[in-house]
Amino acid sequence: MARLKGKNKIRDLLSGYSFMAPTIIILGCFLLLPIGYAIYLSFHKVNLLGTVSYKFTGTANFERMVDDPRLWIALRNTVKYALIVVPAQTILSLVLASILNMKLRYRNFFRVAFYLPTVTSSAVLVLIFMWIYNSNGLLNYILESFGLPTYNWLGDPSVALLGIMIMNIWSTAPLFMVIYLAALQDIPENLYEAADIDGANGWQKFWRITVPQLKPVTFYVVVMGIIGTFQLFDQSYIFSAGSGGPNNATLTMVLLIYQYAFKSMDMGYASALAFLLAVVIMLITLIQRLIFKEERLN
Repeated sequence: MARLKGKNKIRDLLSGYSFMAPTIIILGCFLLLPIGYAIYLSFHKVNLLGTVSYKFTGTANFERMVDDPRLWIALRNTVKYALIVVPAQTILSLVLASILNMKLRYRNFFRVAFYLPTVTSSAVLVLIFMWIYNSNGLLNYILESFGLPTYNWLGDPSVALLGIMIMNIWSTAPLFMVIYLAALQDIPENLYEAADIDGANGWQKFWRITVPQLKPVTFYVVVMGIIGTFQLFDQSYIFSAGSGGPNNATLTMVLLIYQYAFKSMDMGYASALAFLLAVVIMLITLIQRLIFKEERLN
């Protein structure tokens, strides 16, 4: 009897793993192997031109980061970008969701209209905003119409990154708005009814009921926002034609990795930078988990 049970258990395990095998193989080939290969490259000097060769250099690629001024510029730009974009898009998405959760006329139309920037191609959005920011573009045309001085929005290093920030806040906030809107509809109405009986006003209900109830969702939104901002690439690439200009003002971590990997063909150092970026994102996520200690719903 015991032997029969053992055979049945083994057969059940084999059946389970056979069903999981396609997913395990796909994840292994397209996720685990590339991660392992990137870590392997980060400890080597790689030559991909002519005869492919790998020369083990130990921690030389990581030591090189200390004396790389462009790395610190890219890291500073990325952190600055995240510190402004993530809070702005989180607050804006929460405000929009709260407004659209009210019993407004044509609210379904506004929900669809506000969500449209999210489904638009990122490259198309960048081209539209480049036309707006252009010296002869829409923004300067409006300023000139009111008799105000025009500005070189794309050529000034002090405002070039800000232009990308505004575009990303406008295009990503609607996605998180939908997430907040779904969470708002799950908050029990009796909490607000009890608050009405206690004489709470609208702001008190929002701050004392809505915000705490949305804490798990806010944790998710902030985490995804930070991951997205630290992976900024396509907007910065198109804005600066791949240079990170003007004067490295739009140079981000991922764009720097791209330049080292595919322009300088320095795959080893680019892999080390990618490993550094992954570590930074994981550390930030762990810190956020400590801040949002009650991110799980009861």
